[in-house]
Amino acid sequence: MKYTLSLILSLLMSFTFAHAQVINAKVLLANSKAYHDPSGKLLSSNLTFDFIETRPGGKDRSTTVSANIKEETFRLLQSRDSFLIDSNYDKGNITFKVNGTEEIEDSIKEKFRLNNDRFVMMRNYYQYLWLLPIKLDDPGTIIHEEVVLTDFFGTESLQLKVTYEPEVGKDIWYFYFDPTSYAMVGYRFYKNEAANDGEYILLVGEKESNGVRIPKTRKWYMHKDDKYLGADILDGFWVE
Repeated sequence: MKYTLSLILSLLMSFTFAHAQVINAKVLLANSKAYHDPSGKLLSSNLTFDFIETRPGGKDRSTTVSANIKEETFRLLQSRDSFLIDSNYDKGNITFKVNGTEEIEDSIKEKFRLNNDRFVMMRNYYQYLWLLPIKLDDPGTIIHEEVVLTDFFGTESLQLKVTYEPEVGKDIWYFYFDPTSYAMVGYRFYKNEAANDGEYILLVGEKESNGVRIPKTRKWYMHKDDKYLGADILDGFWVE
């Protein structure tokens, strides 16, 4: 009986490793996109995300993002202290409101960094992370062909390496996928891989809307000392 069980486990492991050796980056990404966004709605629909963003020693922050990638619109609505901050991007036109008015004191603008460059950076941040793995099709992304079967914090995963053209970014990223479903289970990035300088992100749970599956919780840690940095929790998600 023990021999039979060992043989079965050995065969299963052999199949998994063989699968990992055969699959390439193009197939892996296609399968993961088919899992998360089978009908291609993320880049063509009205999207709404409700977040609870937590940081150790800080106050939880409520954030709502509304976006339509095809129409080039993006809205970031945040409750911070006693202020409701409403930032909008519409085909390159950027506007800010605080507590319903565009008449904003300079001290408030400075406190919350309400300027165009900062807002565009935040827009890119939310759209990149929350539309993965779809955003790996963006121009300037270099997908490395080799796929490696590895352990990602206790989870057997397929690892994909991604770098970027110099004008896009200098960080080195690794993305991790479930070998069976191809769901994304986490990722990490390095500014200097030799120095272990960077962060890793664990994905927990999912939210589903209109056939689209998005990871529910992102937990952030430092590489060097595994310091916990906080969590971004997707409290609500709608695709229209």
